[in-house]
Amino acid sequence: MTDLSKRSLMKAAALTALASAALIGCGKKEEAAAPAPAPAAAPAPAQPEPLKIAFAYVGPVGDGGWTFAHDNGRKAIEAEFGNKVVTSFVESVPESADAERVIRDMAAQGNKLIFGTTFGYMEPMLKVAADFKDVKFEHATGYKTAENLRTYDSRTYEGAYMAGVIAGAMTKTNTLGVVASIPIPEVIRNINSFTLGAQSVNPNIKTKVVWVNGWFDPPKETEAATSLINGGADVLFQNTDSSAVLQTAEKMGKRAFGWDSDMTAYGPKAHLGSAVINWGPYYVKAVKDALEGTWSTGGVWWGHKEGAIDMVSVADDVPAEIKAKVDTIKAGLKDGSFHPWTGPIVGQDGKEVLAKDAKADDAFLGGVKFYVKGVEGKVPN
Repeated sequence: MTDLSKRSLMKAAALTALASAALIGCGKKEEAAAPAPAPAAAPAPAQPEPLKIAFAYVGPVGDGGWTFAHDNGRKAIEAEFGNKVVTSFVESVPESADAERVIRDMAAQGNKLIFGTTFGYMEPMLKVAADFKDVKFEHATGYKTAENLRTYDSRTYEGAYMAGVIAGAMTKTNTLGVVASIPIPEVIRNINSFTLGAQSVNPNIKTKVVWVNGWFDPPKETEAATSLINGGADVLFQNTDSSAVLQTAEKMGKRAFGWDSDMTAYGPKAHLGSAVINWGPYYVKAVKDALEGTWSTGGVWWGHKEGAIDMVSVADDVPAEIKAKVDTIKAGLKDGSFHPWTGPIVGQDGKEVLAKDAKADDAFLGGVKFYVKGVEGKVPN
């Protein structure tokens, strides 16, 4: 083989080796290549802002009655909806120009659902609602509405009637006493219902009334309760917000009821039972309506049937047959077979206001401005 042929063969071998090395190198590069990056995760959807809710209270949260019950309802909202809501309240807001100022300030602070919890806030809430169309307003116990103002109430007359049944069985003097707040149909209706309940077990009942012209005024409530006891009443009922009536009965050795909340602890010896309001079910419904966009104006009136009204902590010494009667009333309220205002019912003047077997409708009940037979005195103007 010539030198030229040898050189040609050696060159070809070198080229072959280089090509093989290149192929191997390419294979290693393919094996070591980094995996393709994973696609970026989509950003989490933004959480909606919580619904801001405010409450205007006519009394202090610690009144043990009306405002205490409303604040329990506010707490029920927080328990139900968690971080979907933020609640706040202002207590002891007078039924005056101050109410408009407070409610207007609540709207200006970004609250989108505002509850006013007493009758006297009606006109102030109407004014504020007209200026804040994007806010939903709820007014307790009133009767005027607007496109963004709804009314709600509880059938407190049902609790008053059950208290009357117990009172009629427990009185020894046949004289009952009522400490009344403000002479509006709601309160007059409760006085009458209490009397009708008592008369259903004791037709000899008469009821005396002292008006204090305010919802929460413990000194005046105490004075009124004392006056009623000195006048012969041995069982007291109230349509005021504090525990003063029950406490007075305890001190003077008489019997009485709790109102709006369970007041047993304020006068355990005097306590015959408490006619309570549970605002929680309605408040949860109202907030659910607002969150889901189904809120609408109108009026809502809930009672024992809806879980809003009850008679609780009935005293041990109340006769078994009276407790059974109260239970029967509750069952009848639940299924609609019982109505406390079923005729015949006679007014204080002896004239029939409801015929035999007739049942008062809500329009009738909403306009009660008279006393039934057995209630003494005159309805204040």
